[in-house]
Amino acid sequence: MSDKEQQFQKIEEKLKEQGFKISDQDFDRPWGGFFVIDENQAKKFIETYFDDVEMSEVNISGRLSPKILLVEPGKRLSWQYHHRRAEMWQVVEGPVGVIRSITDEQKPVKKYNEGDLITLKQGERHRLVGLDDWGVIAEIWQHVYADHPSNEKDIVRLDDDFGR
Repeated sequence: MSDKEQQFQKIEEKLKEQGFKISDQDFDRPWGGFFVIDENQAKKFIETYFDDVEMSEVNISGRLSPKILLVEPGKRLSWQYHHRRAEMWQVVEGPVGVIRSITDEQKPVKKYNEGDLITLKQGERHRLVGLDDWGVIAEIWQHVYADHPSNEKDIVRLDDDFGR
């Protein structure tokens, strides 16, 4: 079993032990992959991974699209932003690197450790970076438009190591 398969199996077992229903998963991303948690468990997801965040503060549209992201050491997600969502990330296992900017210019990588909360505004440019070990991030989306929620197509890529 590869290191990647071991990492995903470990996180899947942990999520199931916590009582989460995995509604989708993608282990084939060139940077790692993710688990999507059943939307009906969004409140439990917030209580488990975002204990300092009030559900009413983040639930703008009625959906939070909870996910667990796994980023491989030395890999980077695309330099991107979104038109229809803001995001909140909680570092579950780290450290991880994050690049952020309100412009298209990429700033230096900032290191975030386990337990750190990262709040990304709608339109804010960002990139998650794997450092020396696998990074695990809990993610929720704050959909800006209730009648037109964000999805995976709401990604504007400015730079991508994988040519997407």
